[in-house]
Amino acid sequence: MSDKTFYITTPIYYPSGNLHIGHTYTTVAADTITRFKKLKGYDAYLLTGTDEHGQKIQKAAAAAGVSPKEYVDGVVAGIKNLWDTMNINYDQFIRTTDPEHEKTIQRIFKKLYDQGDIYKSNYEGMYCTPCESFWTESQLVDGKCPDCGRPVEKASEEAYFFKMSKYADDLLKHIEENPDFIQPESRKNEMINNFIKPGLQDLCVSRTSFSWGVPVDFDPGHVVYVWIDALPNYISALGYLNDKPDLMNRYWPADVHLVGKDIIRFHTIYWPIILMALKLPLPKKVYGHGWILLKGGKMSKSVGNVVDPVTLVDKYGVDALRYHVLREMNYGSDGVYNEDLLVSHINSDLANDLGNLLSRTLAMTEKYFDGIIPAEREKGEFDDSLIELAKKTPEVVSEYMDKLDFSRALEEIWKLISRSNKYIDETQPWVLGKDPEKKGRLAQVMYNLTECLRIVTVLISSAMPQTAEKMAVQLNCPSDCLTWESIQKFGGFPEGIVVKRSEALFPRIELNKKEEATKENKKTENKKEAKEDSEALPEGLITIDDFARVQLRVAEIVACEPHPDADRLLVLQLMVGSEKRQVVSGIAKYYKPEELVGKTVILVANLKPVNLRGIESNGMILAATKGKKLSLVTVDGIPSGGKVS
Repeated sequence: MSDKTFYITTPIYYPSGNLHIGHTYTTVAADTITRFKKLKGYDAYLLTGTDEHGQKIQKAAAAAGVSPKEYVDGVVAGIKNLWDTMNINYDQFIRTTDPEHEKTIQRIFKKLYDQGDIYKSNYEGMYCTPCESFWTESQLVDGKCPDCGRPVEKASEEAYFFKMSKYADDLLKHIEENPDFIQPESRKNEMINNFIKPGLQDLCVSRTSFSWGVPVDFDPGHVVYVWIDALPNYISALGYLNDKPDLMNRYWPADVHLVGKDIIRFHTIYWPIILMALKLPLPKKVYGHGWILLKGGKMSKSVGNVVDPVTLVDKYGVDALRYHVLREMNYGSDGVYNEDLLVSHINSDLANDLGNLLSRTLAMTEKYFDGIIPAEREKGEFDDSLIELAKKTPEVVSEYMDKLDFSRALEEIWKLISRSNKYIDETQPWVLGKDPEKKGRLAQVMYNLTECLRIVTVLISSAMPQTAEKMAVQLNCPSDCLTWESIQKFGGFPEGIVVKRSEALFPRIELNKKEEATKENKKTENKKEAKEDSEALPEGLITIDDFARVQLRVAEIVACEPHPDADRLLVLQLMVGSEKRQVVSGIAKYYKPEELVGKTVILVANLKPVNLRGIESNGMILAATKGKKLSLVTVDGIPSGGKVS
């Protein structure tokens, strides 16, 4: 077991309903950094779970006609299924209804009471049931909860209180002396200026108005309120105050509490003060990430404006969704969910960039060398810049991963992928393959590409584990060549390996018929009338509506090579505005690859992708033919991406 430990937690989620894509982002992010730390040799431990007590659960269970435990059991089963679907490799799933957790909470409550940090009094104020938060009149916004904007109720009852104010100065000192404790920086300023400096009020930590919670064992009628029940899960899971403290001794303090920005206050004020009272070390970092927003604002289970991750996985695949949420959420900022952007990421980053790099490299290796790259190789132009980037990328990625800046880490990986694709265009292996004297140079080119793919496989394995496994199978690379240590130098791809090209990693996604129909329903009344008129047209004629469905775009050919398995086909790389497209065209009889680079052609952009002899084609370029003559339709003076109508 490694001496280097890493303990990361997600929030424990409230099982009032199915979780949405926002919860999924948090947990995917935690899983990604855990996998990355394990890759680097750490003994990493990921904790997640559910916060199952409270008035809201009790009311929901009563409405459903079941006990609170039966109610949460059903929801928790769905949450665990979601994490299985998302390929979350957690080390422990804690539930606040676990008997060991409840015993630990009772011991913590009694310990704080015995030392005078918890006292009994009466509470009067405003209570938000969905947020399980108490507020003073002055904290309300338009008479409603300042966090969620929903109505509050007057509450008056006997309760126990925790002396937050006693530790306020110590907390402020800790935050100021440990600049990484609250991240990003903006969250730290918010906590200090909006909550700590104005003065902390003592915290209500028990309730008598509902019974679904951990009983205060020395005062029947009281149940432990959420903060003392839920927050200590991070230490109860490790065996704090029980007879099995091994995990506590090994992993505490936590390296990272990963939470949404809406609950960072509880984790950077309430929780550290509880730990101070227990005389325990504070976590090293609390990271409050942004929200995934819809156009209408924040997602909420209670409001019902949520995006179901299971539906997206069924439609697009788990690694596509993992990549999208990690790439789209910039460090500490909010992101906006947009399914079109998800599809764009799949088509551009995953299918065009990564998928085509693997497919093209392995196809040419099989064509020119029967899948085995010779040991006799000859270095040449363009090698050094590619190799230099491949050498430095792992360390740059590691720096961003350690900062939890997953978007930038993936961006750096994709720089290497893009550079590798450009290297193919620069070195033109299809030209080298025609000259027997250039076999050594061709072997070097293919080796460099295969080696870059090996490095990429390791680098994406934390964020996209299934994709990395598929790539490793096609590269046929042994496990000892897929370690973090193995990618610290260039040249680790073993001699004599036979690569095994298989199916495309990410087929392109096209709008389905239902989505096309939705677009059609938005057309003007004039077009509807034209469609009605079409019923009288002779066979073979089309309407303007029929023609409008064909999306024609100006595209520039930036690279071209022979198809490795078909003499009559060419594989073209096109730029359509900022999007890169791959098209396989049967024009090898009429054009040499080098003659096509730089031409501006017309692309049918919304054709369904097809697989032509093992290589995916995403569109069709227009050509005019007569007899045995063929000429591409080209345009001048119009930039790529322009519409043709």
